[in-house]
Amino acid sequence: MKYPRYDLAVVITLTWLLNVAHALEPVKAEDVSVVSAKPEWDESGYIMFCPCMGRFGNQAEHYLGALAFAKSIDRTLVLPPFRSYKNVPISDWFQVEPIKEFHKVITMEDFMEYFGEEKWPPGKRRGYCWLQKNSERQCEMKIGNPFGPFWDGFGIDFDEYIKFDMSNQADITNDAVSRWLRKQWDEQFPASEHPVIAFRGAPASFPMRAGNRQIQKHFKWNVDLFATAQDEINQLFHGEKFVGIHLRTGQDWVKSCEIARGSPSFMASPQCLPLPSEEEITEEICYPPIEHVVSLTAEAVERYGAKHVYIATDKLSYSRELKEELEPRGVKVHHLDPHLPQMDLMILGQADFFIGNCVSSFTSFVKRERDANGRPSTFWGFPLSFSDG
Repeated sequence: MKYPRYDLAVVITLTWLLNVAHALEPVKAEDVSVVSAKPEWDESGYIMFCPCMGRFGNQAEHYLGALAFAKSIDRTLVLPPFRSYKNVPISDWFQVEPIKEFHKVITMEDFMEYFGEEKWPPGKRRGYCWLQKNSERQCEMKIGNPFGPFWDGFGIDFDEYIKFDMSNQADITNDAVSRWLRKQWDEQFPASEHPVIAFRGAPASFPMRAGNRQIQKHFKWNVDLFATAQDEINQLFHGEKFVGIHLRTGQDWVKSCEIARGSPSFMASPQCLPLPSEEEITEEICYPPIEHVVSLTAEAVERYGAKHVYIATDKLSYSRELKEELEPRGVKVHHLDPHLPQMDLMILGQADFFIGNCVSSFTSFVKRERDANGRPSTFWGFPLSFSDG
């Protein structure tokens, strides 16, 4: 069979026309690399802080308090990385856009990239410490760990240190206090002269103010990270109901509970014993006996028709005791002990029912998220019907 012969010029012309046609095709969105525009400088000023107290649960409470304070005085909050053994950008764990629905924010990474040299250059960086003005103590912004490594992670040194003794703790449900805070800070530290206020620690209290718990609803997990947790949930529970429990059983917690027992408030306890409280922290609330853990968990399993129990703990899981009680009822007990504690937090947040430790700020994160999503919870030492969310 003979094939037709084409003139070389015709072939070249046709090839050129095809290339032109391809070039004129509409460009798909996924083929375009989006370049974000440089953010505008906020003339109202910025708040910066080191989340340098405790582990994730404590840092999260300080984060919410710092957002409340920044909103009260109308400054942009520079979102710092969380601190573990290194700086962890907030975007690794949470979405930034939903936080902007509450107040204006910028990540610390973006702030330093876009404004670190131009608007807040070396030579003009001030550190602010809460100290009595006549105090002989120095403002030690970078002394010790994690303070030094936190600021060093961004190459930040301070050229001047400023002491203040005004309140920097806000409650978004108290408009009068918010107005007073803004007036005080605007008068003493106007943004025209103090564009960036970098606090040594968080402008927030611990335990956190009850009114600021609602800010939690703006903290949405990083999409990819949450998808990993959801895969784990699907593999473990196969769409069946599960009860999540959080236990604090480490030796450090034994010592903490010895201090807490009999006190009206300790660490995150205001989440179940609102201040001022006439009640006291008991052993069951802080370090519940195994019998209480098994009994209350079994009661929750029966009430919610759960087929699984998921345990998150810092040490002892009580898995054997829970299995002995629950497996004869056809209920499976799971304890992953993941390398990343946030995996436990995400799974507990999705449980059909949750029982946590009222004194623990790890539990308080789970409880706030569940309250925001309308999911039921209680604490050790309380009945299943407990709810304040």
